[in-house]
Amino acid sequence: MNKVCATAAEAVHDIADGSSLAVGGFGLSGVPDVVIGALYEQGATGLSVVSNNCGVDGAGLGILLAAHRIDRVTGSYVGENKEFARQYLSGELEVELVPQGTLAERLRAGGCGIPAFYTPAGVGTQIAEGGLPWRYAPGGGTAVASPPKETRTFGGRTYVLEEGITTDYALVRAWRGDHHGNLVFRRAAANFNPLAAMAGRITVAEVEELVAPGTLDPEHVHVPGVFVQRVVVLTPEQAAAKKIEKRTVRV
Repeated sequence: MNKVCATAAEAVHDIADGSSLAVGGFGLSGVPDVVIGALYEQGATGLSVVSNNCGVDGAGLGILLAAHRIDRVTGSYVGENKEFARQYLSGELEVELVPQGTLAERLRAGGCGIPAFYTPAGVGTQIAEGGLPWRYAPGGGTAVASPPKETRTFGGRTYVLEEGITTDYALVRAWRGDHHGNLVFRRAAANFNPLAAMAGRITVAEVEELVAPGTLDPEHVHVPGVFVQRVVVLTPEQAAAKKIEKRTVRV
C-alpha cells in the first residue's frame, strides 16, 4: 500500500512513446510541473495529451510541446501559447477542441467506467455535426476533420453523445496526500486534477505535503487512493515554486 516513489524519474520511467496522458491543471494552477519535467528528461515522444489547456510557452505542458513530444491534444482552451497555435495551424499538431464542461464530464465518466453520455452542449454546431479541423494540412486545408456525432431527443430536447475518456497515464498535483495515494487539492488547484486522476489507468500524483495514513479526514479526500498508483513527494522548494500566469498589481 505504500505508493511513494523515490524520485519523479522513477514514477514516469515506463511511460512509452505514443502513450496517452490525462494531465491536471488550469492555466498554471495545479500543474504537475515536477513530473512533467521528469517526463521531459525521460524522453517519451508521440504523446496524446488530454488537458484543459496545453500549458504556456516555456511552462507546464508547453515544455513538452516545444520539444515536439506531443502529437495530439484534447482540450478546451488553447490561448496563451503561441507555439501551440503555430504547430496547430502548420499541421504539426492534431487538436480536438471540446466544450469545457463536456471535457470534465468525459474524464469523470471514463474514470467511473461510464462509456458515454448525452449532453446538450454542442448541439447544432460543428461539435455535433462534425467538420472541425483536428489537423490542418501543411499546405493549407483540413487534413483530419472531426466526425459527426450521434444525437438523440429526450423530453423534446436534442442531446449529443459524448464518449468517456480513459488514458494510459494521468499526471496530477495535490496539496496533501498519504502513502496510500489519497489526495486533497487546495483552492483553484482542485480544477481538472481530480478528474484527470480518475481517468488514468496509472496515475502519478506529485504532492506538496505527505502525511501518514489515517491523517486525512475521509470526508475531505477529493480522490481516494484506489485511483492513484504512484506518489511523488515534492521538496519544500518544489512545492513553493508556483508560477503566476498574469501578474496584476493594485495602484
